[in-house]
Amino acid sequence: MRGRGQVVFTAAVVVVVVAAVAGGLFLLGSPAQERIRRIDGQRVSDLSAMAGAVDLYWTRHTRLPASLEELAAEPGAYVKRGDPVTQRPYEYRAREGNAYELCAAFDRESTASQPGGYYYRDFWAHGAGRQCFKLEAQEIKR
Repeated sequence: MRGRGQVVFTAAVVVVVVAAVAGGLFLLGSPAQERIRRIDGQRVSDLSAMAGAVDLYWTRHTRLPASLEELAAEPGAYVKRGDPVTQRPYEYRAREGNAYELCAAFDRESTASQPGGYYYRDFWAHGAGRQCFKLEAQEIKR
């Protein structure tokens, strides 16, 4: 009898472990989905850093850089010019006055549960595919 009870107990433990793993994958998503979410997060982080670099450039020169290359050449400016997966360049376009656009291609739509708080969810929220964000350069107060 002892052997049969041990088999039942082992089977029950296996069922619980399998259910826990399945539940975790359901709640967190598959490793592939997590990788896609992380890569899209990196794209947002890159664009956000570029926006900061544009603000720095604007503060120093009171004009927008003509190109991403000019922005990347600015001392102290962090500019990652290419997509972390495709290596295609991010897009930057100067507009009128202090207005400009930053564009990137995303693998999937952002969700309300993505990290970064209020600012990320509202401003950097994006759909799947090529998305552009309209921004205005701000002077950095010292």
